[in-house]
Amino acid sequence: MNFKKTFIFTSLSIMTVAVVAATSIATTSCQNANANDTRSLPTPTKSAKMTLMESLQQRHSVRDFSDKAVSDADLSELLWAACGINRPDTKKITAPSAINAQDILVYVCTKDGAWLYVPDGNSLQKVSDKDLRSAVAGRQEAVAVAPVSLVLVSDRTKFGDRAKGADVMGAIDSGYVSQNICLACTALGLATVPRMTMDKETLAKELHLDENKTLLINHPVGYEK
Repeated sequence: MNFKKTFIFTSLSIMTVAVVAATSIATTSCQNANANDTRSLPTPTKSAKMTLMESLQQRHSVRDFSDKAVSDADLSELLWAACGINRPDTKKITAPSAINAQDILVYVCTKDGAWLYVPDGNSLQKVSDKDLRSAVAGRQEAVAVAPVSLVLVSDRTKFGDRAKGADVMGAIDSGYVSQNICLACTALGLATVPRMTMDKETLAKELHLDENKTLLINHPVGYEK
């Protein structure tokens, strides 16, 4: 009997150590994956010198870009202006949103891959290692030269039981974010153009979008050639 009890105790001890070790390895792997896949952006200064009226006066669409890189500082300012959190106490954002659904997701596509902008924390979550700018450009291949392409997607699930109106509400909400991008680009000395043309099939696959996420507008962003 004592031998049996000792055997059972020893077996349970070995199993416990194995489980703890496996858990530790899994936790470390997750932490490393998150560290590798998350890209922190500089805190936006929100200090562009151009006034709102000046940016409205100077806003124009650009389709001929240089390949000059956009700095992380300017990218941070731009994404915050697009739909960043401007009221931290309530987690509300710079762009209006139907029933405060905050349904618009902004994906950032560069030569190094694609990221999802996370307003709460002002960071980027990597979703693909591929350069998807050509897919964003679609038939208008020239705009693929822009160093950054922003893709606006509406998440229909954010509307809950109002899903019947999700298509219209999502389209309107993407327009607000798009206008913010246009004006912020102007104020920051960047160039952009709002577009609907894109290879939706490829983007949906590579950005891992399900049937509840609708591709609406994209913005190549860079410097005018």
